[in-house]
Amino acid sequence: MMFKSLLCLSALATTTFAEVYFKETFDGDWEDRWIQSTKKGDEQGDFQVTAGKWYRDAEADKGLQTTQDAKFYGASAKFPTFSNEGKSLVIQYQVKHEQKIDCGGGYLKLLASGEDQENLHGETPYNIMFGPDICGTSSKRVHVIFAYKGKNLLRKKDIPCKDDDLSHLYTLVVNSDNTY
Repeated sequence: MMFKSLLCLSALATTTFAEVYFKETFDGDWEDRWIQSTKKGDEQGDFQVTAGKWYRDAEADKGLQTTQDAKFYGASAKFPTFSNEGKSLVIQYQVKHEQKIDCGGGYLKLLASGEDQENLHGETPYNIMFGPDICGTSSKRVHVIFAYKGKNLLRKKDIPCKDDDLSHLYTLVVNSDNTY
C-alpha cells in the first residue's frame, strides 16, 4: 500500500457492555506495543506518531503517519484473544489523508494471534479487513472482507469513501448472528 496518511486506531470493543479489547492513544512507549513490518526491505516505509498538520489537541489526536511516498507500510499490535459469541463486535478507527492520495489504503486487518508481525505483508492471512481503499478516480471504496474457511468474502455492494484531507471515522459492527 502506497500512501501518505494519518491512521488513528481508536478502539476495538464490544457494544453490549462496552468491554474494550484494544484501544490505542499512541502515547509514550507506543513502539513497545507496535511492531513495524520489515518484509519489503528497502521498499518498506516507517511510521511516525504525530497529530498531523491539523488537529484540535496535539496529544489526544496522535496517530500513525506514513513518512514517505511510494512505500509499503504495515504495523501490528497484539491484544488479548476474544470471542464475540452472543454479543456484537465494534471496530472503529479514524483516517486522515493529509495530501492528495493517488493509490493506497488506510485499512486495518484483524490477524490471527500467531502471525509473524515483522513479516506482515499484503498476503498475510487475516480474519477481517476493513477500511478505505483508493486507487485513481475509479476506485474509492471501503473494504469489508471476512476470511472464512480459507476464502476472502468481499462485500458485494460498494461503500464509497472520501479522498479529501479531512478526518473520517470508520466503524464496522459485526453482530453475533454474523450480520454487519
